[in-house]
Amino acid sequence: MTFLLDSTTFSDLMRKEPHVEAQLAALDPTDKVVICTTVRGEILYGLERLPVGRRRDTLVKQAAPLFATILCEPVSEAAGDAYAKLKRRQEQHGLALDENDLWIAATASALGATLVTRDTDFERIPGLRTTNWTA
Repeated sequence: MTFLLDSTTFSDLMRKEPHVEAQLAALDPTDKVVICTTVRGEILYGLERLPVGRRRDTLVKQAAPLFATILCEPVSEAAGDAYAKLKRRQEQHGLALDENDLWIAATASALGATLVTRDTDFERIPGLRTTNWTA
């Protein structure tokens, strides 16, 4: 099974959240854990926004080994196709989602991945498999 971590879960890993680390350790060796370029961009943007100093340096040091070990999937053509359908379906139902969340959901769908998130907004997307590793 493939698990796509969203920004909330990646941040949990940076903070060494025990429930998330336990879930990660309990995965089957055949399972795959990835992020996507949108998640990478959100994390890096958050770091860039911080003032230069000790806190920023600490967070950069926490993110670096995760970026080095967790595969970053590109936004594929299939994800673009899924994004278009997903965004239109959400519009038709009057459900607004953040653009980045739409791209993350579309990438998870294109990969056939389960999205690992604490963000309950993703639960409104029909057919998207989600799980919360902090619960």
